[in-house]
Amino acid sequence: MTLNEWLPLIIVASSLVPGLVIFFLAEHQVTARTVLNLFGATLKLLLVLVVYYGILRGNEYEFRYDIGVDLEFSLRVDLLSLLFAILSSILWLVTTLYAISYLEGSPNRRRFFGFFSICVTASTGIALSGNIVTFFIFYEFLTLATYPLVVHRGTEAALQAGRTYLWYTIGGGTVLFVGVVWLFVLGGSMEFDRTGALAGLAGEHSGQLKILFWVLIGGLGVKAALVPLHGWLPIAMVAPAPVSALLHAVAVVKAGAFGILRVVYDVYGIELAEELGLLTGLAVIASVTIIYGSMRALAQDDLKRRLAYSTVSQLSYIALGTATLGVTGSIGALVHLVHQGVMKITLFFCAGNLAETLGLHKVSELNGVGRRMPLTMAAFTVAAFGMIGLPPIAGFVSKWYLGLGALEAGRPWIVAVLLTSSMLNAAYFLPIVHAAWFREPDGEWTVKRRARYLETSWMLLAPAIATAVLSLAIGLFAATQWSPLEMARQIAEAWYADR
Repeated sequence: MTLNEWLPLIIVASSLVPGLVIFFLAEHQVTARTVLNLFGATLKLLLVLVVYYGILRGNEYEFRYDIGVDLEFSLRVDLLSLLFAILSSILWLVTTLYAISYLEGSPNRRRFFGFFSICVTASTGIALSGNIVTFFIFYEFLTLATYPLVVHRGTEAALQAGRTYLWYTIGGGTVLFVGVVWLFVLGGSMEFDRTGALAGLAGEHSGQLKILFWVLIGGLGVKAALVPLHGWLPIAMVAPAPVSALLHAVAVVKAGAFGILRVVYDVYGIELAEELGLLTGLAVIASVTIIYGSMRALAQDDLKRRLAYSTVSQLSYIALGTATLGVTGSIGALVHLVHQGVMKITLFFCAGNLAETLGLHKVSELNGVGRRMPLTMAAFTVAAFGMIGLPPIAGFVSKWYLGLGALEAGRPWIVAVLLTSSMLNAAYFLPIVHAAWFREPDGEWTVKRRARYLETSWMLLAPAIATAVLSLAIGLFAATQWSPLEMARQIAEAWYADR
């Protein structure tokens, strides 16, 4: 095997090996654990960038291993997998830095960081999966890896949240397993193909394919938090802030959304999905989820739960864009995969800073907090404005392409959904921003964590500022050739090249 064939496996192993080694370290070996965490995160990012450069030069990267009984373990790099892998590797690095400080002095850090690394391994494996069987293996691996993170605190609330999380995700995984087996019976391992792996199976199998589509979407919809399969997500917010950030920006919810992209574009293909009339139903479910999530967010006083319902809403933009036929709508879905991740992780970093520094957990407690923690709330404000869709922040670019794609596809009702969602986004984010900057504090702050010169530890503050700046930068420089938007354009144009 050549190095190019091994590189996808090496990328996956770059977080798996440090994670496994961490389990064998003593709890007090903080320096060794920190070095392993940062080394693995940095190595993964560098390897992904090397592969990205190689793809631009026309290189191919694919690892295959014959499992037996006509099953193949396949890791393959294409632009879609790179889009998700780059997002995962960048945000894992900043979240690792954040988590090291956030969990300083807390118990069971060895267990946390071991599973933390394995969680990212599963996310990277999902990104690089070359067929539906490999995707399913990593998809379920992700469920098992994230459970210890959700229950990390060990409280009754955390354990209850973990049980709820398992009920939902294992149930969804079981449904997805039925779909994967069904796919395998119809066409084998189902290699991901931009023309659709099922493209030649229409006709006599049309009835089966329609049912199978909704089986697959049902299995993926749990992690993608589609209504009514979203109930685990707000409950899981009892997890530490780094876990919440990872769940909402990179790992679990993005795995579901990424899976929907793969099923629609690479398993069914655009022409077959359109021929079978599958996408209107997906668009309706996504639209209901968008509005429902935003309305539930309005009623939440707990800050992390408000952000969780915001994720329920915002994540379905990806499914909505996927269901909007046309290059422009697909670009909006793809670029929102990245933009939502960067903005949402910023919001959770800021929520964690408020809780860890001042013990603030509720929206009603945030009056005047911008005066005490101006950098944290500046980062929060940028990300919140981006979620609303204000230019020139990243969220505006996503919504612009989604709206334009809906008009090009002759579906103006989708624009109405997007506008309604943006107004609801403003209704639950702007009161937080207003209270933080323009209201008088309710009293003296009780400081839990002090820093000599900054408002909080620099390792908590730097990731929030960095991702806020990134949210602004990828909006300002969306037209450049290195932007997520340009990658999304190339992927979407390849999907529609033969139409």
